Amino acid sequence: MPMTREQALQQLQAWTANPSLLTHARSVEVVMPAAAAKYGDGADAEKWGITGLLHDADYDQWPEDHPKRIVDWLREQGEEEIAYAVSFHQTKWNLPAKTMMDKCLLACDELTGFVIACCLVRPEGIATLEPKSVRKKLKDKAFAAKVDREIIRSSVELLGVDLDSHIQFVIDALKPHAEELGIAGKT
Repeated sequence: MPMTREQALQQLQAWTANPSLLTHARSVEVVMPAAAAKYGDGADAEKWGITGLLHDADYDQWPEDHPKRIVDWLREQGEEEIAYAVSFHQTKWNLPAKTMMDKCLLACDELTGFVIACCLVRPEGIATLEPKSVRKKLKDKAFAAKVDREIIRSSVELLGVDLDSHIQFVIDALKPHAEELGIAGKT
């Protein structure tokens, strides 16, 4: 029987206490079903969402091992496709992409985190955010300095879309969840 969102959320919460990481997990969970609809050709949107939710589940407790522990746990649960996508998103492992879900997780993970960061410094949050503003912030190496710009560039290229359209896609996926994610702004 496939993993449920409730099981995935329970595992995430068991291993992750950091509120920022929990918000990041939720934000990537929100974007991945939209990616399934756009790129997945009838893919299981719930599975893609669970992949987004769990992709960094072991990072809070074991950053040096990430994502080995969550990958091992997923394999124990019989979730090989999710486990592989999570493995692929660790670019240091140099694995090839096997599925569109693998490519989408990589292309959505860093960029989603970066878009959230952009929203947090804007009084109006995500409401008026446009790709050109995100691109401008990408050029500022001091802003969200831990975000790997090269992963954003190469993953969008791997997905086969242009950066502006992918940024807009992420913005559009996040907007309905702005209040929950804390990116609605102060207006």
